[in-house]
Amino acid sequence: MSGLATNIVLKDYGTVFDNLDVAESTKVDYNYRLPSFLTFVNIHGFTTNTYLDYKRYLRETTWSVSTKNKHLIVARVFLKELHRQGLVPTDITLNVKAFKQSKKHKKRGLNNAEVKRLTTWLSELPDTPENDRLKAIFILLLLQGLRLIEICRLDIEDLNLEDEVLFIWGKGRDDKDPVPLMPQTVTYLRQYLRSNDIKDGALFRSNSHSQMGKRLSTRGLREIISVIFKMLHINKTAHGTRHFYTSQLLKHMPGQLLDVAQFTRHRSIEMLREYDNRNKQDFALDKVISAFTGISF
Repeated sequence: MSGLATNIVLKDYGTVFDNLDVAESTKVDYNYRLPSFLTFVNIHGFTTNTYLDYKRYLRETTWSVSTKNKHLIVARVFLKELHRQGLVPTDITLNVKAFKQSKKHKKRGLNNAEVKRLTTWLSELPDTPENDRLKAIFILLLLQGLRLIEICRLDIEDLNLEDEVLFIWGKGRDDKDPVPLMPQTVTYLRQYLRSNDIKDGALFRSNSHSQMGKRLSTRGLREIISVIFKMLHINKTAHGTRHFYTSQLLKHMPGQLLDVAQFTRHRSIEMLREYDNRNKQDFALDKVISAFTGISF
């Protein structure tokens, strides 16, 4: 068992995920995270306790619980697939639990001041095809609440600007969902298509030297956003734009979680409750702070 599995792990792992019933983007993510597990096996060998030992190793890293679980999940999928294919005789992932993770959002979304700083910067950019691309991306993030993967999956055929609707291949979906577009979104998308002469295929393509002309990846999009956030001193992640979008809807549609879910495309109302609770906590905190205004030492 040890020798066979180790040979598979070290030499042929790139083909193990080929027959999984998951999206290609998921396979890319699996192959991106898997080398961490392969390195661990290369150093410590492969035994019936390898998966549990890997979890113990991950526990000692400085990664967030979310990142640790993502690496652990990839190792589990990999090992289960090896077992399914008959390459290892035992499923060594059984009875090993994931790291316990709070469902509450630990990172805050963009606040109004940060959004103002961002939109002001965008509005002052000169009119160029590249800047039109940036504006189109950020309006889909801020005014439509799209996830990064949803933006990267968009094709020209998903746009119906005449009817002001966009068809989204959402997270965990097998079919595309219609999303009504804000008038501003339609305007910026028209400008982007016109100035960049985009007529078919992927809506957003990479401008990097190694990926020039190919569909923009989530990693590439995240890097674009991170560079701009750093320049503008916005200490938030790219996903913070979706947090902002969801929080704004909840503020203007209080108590209407089901209505908000139609626009945010959250499948779990419980997740929206977490956003709502955060809004209420922020409101209460403002009241607490104002109650002690004027007291200083």
